[in-house]
Amino acid sequence: MSIKQYQNSIYAGVLGKIIGVYLGRPVEGWTFEKIRDTFGEIYYYKNHKTGAPLIVPDDDISGTFAFFRALEDTGYDPDISAEEIGNAWLNYIVENETILWWGGLCRSTEHTAYIRLKNGIKAPESGSEKLNGKSMSEQIGSEIFIDTWALVNPNNPERTAEMARRAASVSHDGLAVDAAVYLAVMESLAFEEKDVDRLLDEGLKYIDNTFFKDLVAELRRRCREAKDWQEVRAWIAKEHGYDKYPGNCPMVTNHLTLLMSFIMGGDDFAKSCMIACSAGWDTDCNSGNVGCLNGIRLGLDGFEKGADIRKPVADRLYVVTSDSGETISDAVLETRKIVRAAAALEGEEITIPKERYAFEYPGSVQGVVPFDGNVEEQVLSGIENSYETTGEYGCRISYTGLGKGVHASCCVDTFIDLKPKGKEGTSYFDVLCSPTLYSGQEVKAIVKAQEEKNPVFRFFIQYFDEKDELDMCYGEKTALKRGENEIIWEVPDTKGHAIYRLGICLTSEDRLDGSIILKTLDWSNAPICYKMGRSMEMTPTLTPWTTTTAWLKTFVSSADHFNPDYTVTFSICHEYANGVVATGTSDWDDYAVSSVITFSQQSLAGLVARAKGHRQYYGAVFTEGVARIYRQKNEKRETLAEIPYDYQIDQTYRLTFKVKGDCLELLVDDVPVVRAKDSTYQCGQAGYVVDSGAILGDGFSVTRL
Repeated sequence: MSIKQYQNSIYAGVLGKIIGVYLGRPVEGWTFEKIRDTFGEIYYYKNHKTGAPLIVPDDDISGTFAFFRALEDTGYDPDISAEEIGNAWLNYIVENETILWWGGLCRSTEHTAYIRLKNGIKAPESGSEKLNGKSMSEQIGSEIFIDTWALVNPNNPERTAEMARRAASVSHDGLAVDAAVYLAVMESLAFEEKDVDRLLDEGLKYIDNTFFKDLVAELRRRCREAKDWQEVRAWIAKEHGYDKYPGNCPMVTNHLTLLMSFIMGGDDFAKSCMIACSAGWDTDCNSGNVGCLNGIRLGLDGFEKGADIRKPVADRLYVVTSDSGETISDAVLETRKIVRAAAALEGEEITIPKERYAFEYPGSVQGVVPFDGNVEEQVLSGIENSYETTGEYGCRISYTGLGKGVHASCCVDTFIDLKPKGKEGTSYFDVLCSPTLYSGQEVKAIVKAQEEKNPVFRFFIQYFDEKDELDMCYGEKTALKRGENEIIWEVPDTKGHAIYRLGICLTSEDRLDGSIILKTLDWSNAPICYKMGRSMEMTPTLTPWTTTTAWLKTFVSSADHFNPDYTVTFSICHEYANGVVATGTSDWDDYAVSSVITFSQQSLAGLVARAKGHRQYYGAVFTEGVARIYRQKNEKRETLAEIPYDYQIDQTYRLTFKVKGDCLELLVDDVPVVRAKDSTYQCGQAGYVVDSGAILGDGFSVTRL
């Protein structure tokens, strides 16, 4: 079967993963008894009860969808190595900030593996029991990030097992790797095989560990004989609880819980996740894994039993990495990446929509949600995929009683709400991200109006102003005509301030009941012109002691210190090599990035362009008496061109780095200085780089070429 025929199942697997995580996350760290006494059995989201939002940054989600990007970075090599996957860790992780639980060396398995990688120890040695000990190497983390290695290999258990073993060995060893491989193989087979027992049997063919096989056999026997899941859970707690294994989150306890949920949930998606969430231990991990497995196995129909668990999620997720323009994502966007990789591995051609929002999967809405401003005048009555009713994919936006004085408005997030997300004790991670939408970009929508009389359409943005408070800006009104309407809007200048949401507002002078269909919505490529001024221009109330602002948070930094500077815009300091600060999105292709930079005591500093993570980019810099253009690819920094240049410390220069096609050019004070050609990187973020020192950045601009 071709990859195209597996696409809906891949999407269902992605949905299952994120839904499972969101169900389990609110009670992560709770005891079984506390969960039981507070909620009984968890069939629905409890975030509103525990003080955190529903859509949260989570290591299970970020690691799952970030680390498999190693495939794209290596040209979709089916023989990708553990070392190459380890390189993805180093590229996409911002130390002490993203993806992982930063619990410390020999306390957190993944943190320990990261430190090994950072210190030059290659995978798989980075995750080995020999180096890290059993207490580190046989924890749950190998399993929670493994799903995508199965999703890119539908019904290909052999290649799944190979890739999963290499991916898991970056951070784990022994039993933990076996468990990850076992789960991944079952997920791969679940694209075709739907019988639970046959999946459990077939998965074991890829495992040699006798102890592991015996564990699975005993768990299956207990599930067959037990009157309910609580009885099996009691056996796991007695014989294989956390107290029986070293470390803080042992694989055995949680893998058995995952299998129990899978077996005793049967063909009921919600029941399987309920068991995983209600059983305690690592609730979001176990529910996310069984959710992905059953999402693949049961397909989109599996979400139709019981309560509607898709609607609140609306496809939304965060993938928090150094490639920060990809942080705000959705299940469709992540599915596209997986489908593209799966097709490449099979040598197949596949068509994927170019538009950011095309709603091409049944039930998908890609994060389109009701706008929560002016709720008293809101008459939006529904947001749903139109495929089920019309046979055409699109996002149906319905309204009831639209008329004078009211509106029907919906929106998509393009940045983060900077207000605190969760109270203390909710295990909430910060979201690090760059906006997906910038001033000077063109937003284009194809809107299908179906009635003789249709509403007036206009775009709007919600953005952070100079006081870091939300403000609004509306586009021109367009009277929708029956049929397809193309609407284009250049996003106005917000003076470098972050755009939080892009919205659609429908109004009418006359009473209307009905709907429109948003067929596609898109913006792409670098902004026509995006500029940030000095700190005091952007935040007039700034003081020398201000450490952050909303506009500063549009950049994600792996430098030691990145702050607003009272006299210019930014100060950037880094003790070692490769302190990178970047903003923008992965589709910025041909552009010029510019800033006035004061060079201090540093070994190298300048601009970066086309960054995909903080170890894959082009740099245009001053260093050691030269002006240089180089390519950074993982740990290797290769000079593409350089000339002697007598720059002076504590002097100020205007640097402009132009990237167009394979042509790279550094200008100093608007004079071309050095040129190079290279086609390794086609698009990506823009920003700064500092090695062992500090710089000041005065203004920042990106202009489309």
